Amino acid sequence: MKQGNLIVISGPSGTGKGTICQALLVEHPEILYSISATTRQPRTGEVNGINYWFTAKDDFKAMIENNELLEWAEVYGNYYGTPIAKIEEMLAGGKDVLLEIDTQGAMNVKKKFPQGVYIYILPPSLMELERRIRNRGTDSEESIHRRLQAAADEIQIGVNYNYLVVNDQVRSATDTVAAIIAAERWRTERNLDILEKISK
Repeated sequence: MKQGNLIVISGPSGTGKGTICQALLVEHPEILYSISATTRQPRTGEVNGINYWFTAKDDFKAMIENNELLEWAEVYGNYYGTPIAKIEEMLAGGKDVLLEIDTQGAMNVKKKFPQGVYIYILPPSLMELERRIRNRGTDSEESIHRRLQAAADEIQIGVNYNYLVVNDQVRSATDTVAAIIAAERWRTERNLDILEKISK
């Protein structure tokens, strides 16, 4: 059985990467979602093993010490990370695994897993990104300014990804990401057995 691909998706806040990932998972159930581990308490309605792997702080620290995480970060006193074992199990089963993560985490994953497929979601422009963030109506003026400044700084990190996808419309951006994932499955080096089989 061929190993699956690790698909890593990042992009500045407000680019719609979460919406693209949700659409992708609904339309392509053969793609599995990587569930993060966290030490924070479950919120109402959240389920262990579906939303997160809810983990005691001591257990999480042990995972760090034992190199059991692809990447991890501490956010507001809580730890978040990506367990390696779960991903390796799904990939070994021939499944493509989707990991939606910030750029810092993605670059840490790339150091340990350079063979992954790294896709960076971009807004059509910073002006359009500002419009989208304002339309959400959930951010203060200070927060909007901070997000836009972070996006302007972060966009340059896109050069470290395999693919750049501009989210002008969610439908076309989702289709583009799906096409990239499909194409990656047919890379020559992943299918040398086909050449061998036919040439015999």
